[in-house]
Amino acid sequence: MISRLPIGIGVLLVVVMGCNPNHQAAGPEYYKSVEAWQKHRVDGLRKPDSWLTLVGLFWLKPGVNTVGSGSSNDFVLPKSSAPERAGAFQLNGETVTYVSSDGKKLPVDYGEEHPTVVKAGTVSMTVIKRQDRLGVRAKDSESPVLKNFKGSTFFPIDPELHFSARFLPDEKKIPILNILGKTEMETSPGVVQFVYKGENYKLQPIYEGKTLFFLFKDLTNKTETYQAGRMLNTPLPANGKVDLDFNRSYNPPCTYTPYATCPLPPRENILPFAVKAGEKRYGSGHAEYQVSTGN
Repeated sequence: MISRLPIGIGVLLVVVMGCNPNHQAAGPEYYKSVEAWQKHRVDGLRKPDSWLTLVGLFWLKPGVNTVGSGSSNDFVLPKSSAPERAGAFQLNGETVTYVSSDGKKLPVDYGEEHPTVVKAGTVSMTVIKRQDRLGVRAKDSESPVLKNFKGSTFFPIDPELHFSARFLPDEKKIPILNILGKTEMETSPGVVQFVYKGENYKLQPIYEGKTLFFLFKDLTNKTETYQAGRMLNTPLPANGKVDLDFNRSYNPPCTYTPYATCPLPPRENILPFAVKAGEKRYGSGHAEYQVSTGN
């Protein structure tokens, strides 16, 4: 599975029905709904288990993998956050067991839904699977990145970048490359088509839970938004339509940490115009969150 934002962080789906595919007129309730999404996004990033707390990603080797803040460990954790020797992850085939420093054994589940969480001081560790590799993801609730987080900034809300897009079903597997250079085959339900300034454009989403998940790039990536692209979740298609609102697009986890295995937008999802909506590049403005409704 590819690395995405956990449920509740950065993704708040608000369905606004009846939107025009071109210059949509939006009332105060629409602006309030996007502002609520922006606040939810920033609040989610401040949580003690958000991507801002990620302090390590360690790939397991067969046998014993020691972990702790001491330099002799295979996986070294922050000194101020974890004991010198916390324990060890034992890998036998595809079976992972955690053995604490006092000898207690804990079977480790690394399923996407309910992974086992191992605690060591203020550090929480889970095991993830990326193709044929297993790794340990470490998060620290006392992470300096979290403590120094100054919020996000957003483009002014633009109703013209909110579409009632047409859904063209064509379910198939498509390749999604991640920043590690690995490709995973993901299920795409079809193509989403929208009209902007008289031109037709298409995006190819994949599934994420009960949403459509879009990875896209546009001309703002050069200077205004995250260089590798942004993300967007929408409700599933209804009556052949998708509520596609770029005002709810957000930065991937790799914006904040080098330890995330972010997916990259497929070639089909590179838009030839500037999508001046949604979250800007991190560090642009340094505010709790900046909202400009245009009202």
